[in-house]
Amino acid sequence: MTTFTSGPQTIKVTPPSGGKILRILGVVVVVILFWSTVAYVPAGYVGVLTLFGRVTGEALPEGTHFCNPFKINHVMSIRTVEVKEQATVPSSEGLVVTLDTSVLFRLDASHAADLYQKVGPNYVDVIVEPNVRSAVRAVTSQHEANALYSGGRELVAQQIADELTAQLQKRGVIVESILLRDIQLPAALKSSIESKQQAEQESLAMSFRLQKERQEAERKRIEAAGIRDFQQIVSQGISPQLLEWKGIEATEALAKSPNTKIVVIGGGKSGLPLILGQ
Repeated sequence: MTTFTSGPQTIKVTPPSGGKILRILGVVVVVILFWSTVAYVPAGYVGVLTLFGRVTGEALPEGTHFCNPFKINHVMSIRTVEVKEQATVPSSEGLVVTLDTSVLFRLDASHAADLYQKVGPNYVDVIVEPNVRSAVRAVTSQHEANALYSGGRELVAQQIADELTAQLQKRGVIVESILLRDIQLPAALKSSIESKQQAEQESLAMSFRLQKERQEAERKRIEAAGIRDFQQIVSQGISPQLLEWKGIEATEALAKSPNTKIVVIGGGKSGLPLILGQ
């Protein structure tokens, strides 16, 4: 026991006994050991365990786990990752084309331990980006520049995806899609392609107008043929007797009309009336 004197007061301090200190130390050790047995893996990640620097091959899913306190948990993302790449590559005819490419990929959780052991957590820099550059260059060199600028873009993107899948899938990296964001062609070639496309559009427009004119001409021909047929049928059905009979009917109707009129009876065989005025 230690005694301290301060003025009129005396303070006595009793140090803890050895058994009490040991109990406190034991509680601290137990807390540390318990805490070291807990491995936490956040959502969208996978945990790779190592024991004294050696990869055990175990992969922990997201959540809280209890494991050997001497094992260290290394978390790796299994979420979709985007890598952007700008590459200046030659086309099949030797023209230089600049491609802005986005690659969407993710890590296969079942291959996380193997990838961590053989490549490391920086696998994106080690194997993904170099393979992206190689695949873009290899595929682009097989196509003409105008194909990249027009409808061949989807084919080029699919071929790049196939090339990357063949290289990265065996490593445990899943390629989801390839996006060609922008393609920059030489100015002269771009102008030539645009002029060609404009000429093609004008040619299609002219073909449409010619087709429309041909259809209109065909419509008029059919209409004229119908009028001609109608006139032939009508002319064949009109005879002198029919005309004389219609004249008689008109004379009778005229005679019954109360209106004042001047009627001149015509000569000839029919003698049909001729109305001069009313």
